[in-house]
Amino acid sequence: MPDQSHPTAPSPPFDWIDISLPIRPGIAIFEGDPPFRIELAASMARGDICNVSRLELGAHTGTHLDAPVHFIEGGAPSEAIPLEAGIGPAWVVDATGLTSTIGAAELATLDIPAAESRLLFKTGNSALWSEPGFSSAFIGLDGGAAAALVERGARLVGVDYLSVAPFGNPTPTHRALLGAGVAILEGIDLRAVEPGPVDLLCLPIRLIGSDGVPARALVRPRA
Repeated sequence: MPDQSHPTAPSPPFDWIDISLPIRPGIAIFEGDPPFRIELAASMARGDICNVSRLELGAHTGTHLDAPVHFIEGGAPSEAIPLEAGIGPAWVVDATGLTSTIGAAELATLDIPAAESRLLFKTGNSALWSEPGFSSAFIGLDGGAAAALVERGARLVGVDYLSVAPFGNPTPTHRALLGAGVAILEGIDLRAVEPGPVDLLCLPIRLIGSDGVPARALVRPRA
């Protein structure tokens, strides 16, 4: 008979929401980036003692963090991204009403409490994850918006597509944020996340010397 003297407590509900993209063949990648490939380097079906997969992907595939060296010559590589940038309270910014590039003027219209420093922008981009392949019609933040975020003390800026900057003009935004030590989290899926306060848990893999690094990112509602 099972010991009933110490009944097992029920497990608490798992309220974290995974906002990472599944990395799989056919995943949307930024225009010109290396495609994702997975194949068996060793195969039990071919007589090997186990299965071992070989992965090929760009450093900016799926959900990832940008390192300063991505846009700043001589900038810090992936291992210098501080872990604490992706761990702690965050704010999901409701930018779903905007239909074009977010500049400083548009940024000023959004509900962003002054105390929040980790900002995840939920835009119309989230719907693009339902489309096959890459779309250049995504909404990004321009250099003016990036400078305004630096001024307000942002430590992490996340966006729901593959670039924080508008298509065709990536440099001002990336340099403004990365040059000020602001972490950039790209490729997050916020379709299942309501705007407002959340806890963020985002950890990059321990990759050395890269301009970008894949990450797993989760959020949960914060009271």
